[in-house]
Amino acid sequence: MNRPWQDHPLAQELETGLAAVRQAGQLCRTVQAQIDLGELQKKDRSPVTVADFGSQALVCRALGEVFPADPVIGEEDSTALRETGNEALAQRVVGHVAELTPDVNLDDVCRWIDRGGAKDHSPRYWTLDPIDGTKGFLRKMQYAVSLALILDGEIEVAILGCPNLGPILSNDVADRGDGSLLCAIRGQGAWSLPLIGDDRAVPVHVSPQTDPTRIRFCESVEAAHSSHGDAARIAESLQIAAEPARLDSQTKYAVVSRGEAEAYLRLPRDGKYREKIWDHAGGVLVVTEAGGRVTDIRGKELEFKHGYQLENNLGVIVSNGHVHEKLLETIRDLGIGRFQ
Repeated sequence: MNRPWQDHPLAQELETGLAAVRQAGQLCRTVQAQIDLGELQKKDRSPVTVADFGSQALVCRALGEVFPADPVIGEEDSTALRETGNEALAQRVVGHVAELTPDVNLDDVCRWIDRGGAKDHSPRYWTLDPIDGTKGFLRKMQYAVSLALILDGEIEVAILGCPNLGPILSNDVADRGDGSLLCAIRGQGAWSLPLIGDDRAVPVHVSPQTDPTRIRFCESVEAAHSSHGDAARIAESLQIAAEPARLDSQTKYAVVSRGEAEAYLRLPRDGKYREKIWDHAGGVLVVTEAGGRVTDIRGKELEFKHGYQLENNLGVIVSNGHVHEKLLETIRDLGIGRFQ
């Protein structure tokens, strides 16, 4: 077992997070494998609901056992599982959790889920997105489980579980491999491990590309999450030849950290929306520790000290660092982010 971080003061936090996200990723893979794509025509979102709840339960259970005093800012609460009429849904969630943690009942699962109910900033807390990229999950494509530890407003430990991200960037579910785990400790670097199987940690590094015309960028599949039109304007202004790679979730951070793309653009569609911390915290540290840079569209560092939202930031720009200033300059020149 190769563990470059084993002597670090936060080694236990990283190991606990890795084990929790790995277990959550296994649950999500099991649920996703059972999806009937034909059912999507009936707008059946129950598989992602089951995986969301199950993933959060497993991660919060693991954190609670080792760090019982730590708050968790998560995305879900257990209210829906306790509602009359949702007995079948609750039974499915408990069943999937029980496959990995035997002898559990609905009260156990709901209690674990509700450990993720914190909303406010505190000196030490975790933030969790049990499934980032719900539509990608339902399409049997890319999604992520994201977990980060934040101390005094700084992301110190991060884990990204990307169950469908194989050794080479691919949106082809048939080539997904055994999934990937990306992790980082602030100031120590970033590493990749298989989600399943071989447990060796391999350092990851961003692309060395410095020519803006040759960069590859990725963006959200859903236009509702980011302005594709503004991204196209940036590409045209910089004379970028490569088409953008569109994939769901914080997997885009993983792709930049592994040097398979130079930038990820999350451009605001209006001046009101504020990003949720769980959608970015895990990915931010992985990319920066791989040598990249993350700011908002105005060049401000992302601030994780205002509760569950990035209150003082607008949009997110992720890059290999070398092309970051050019991206920000182009955004300014094009007037992107100037809202009435």
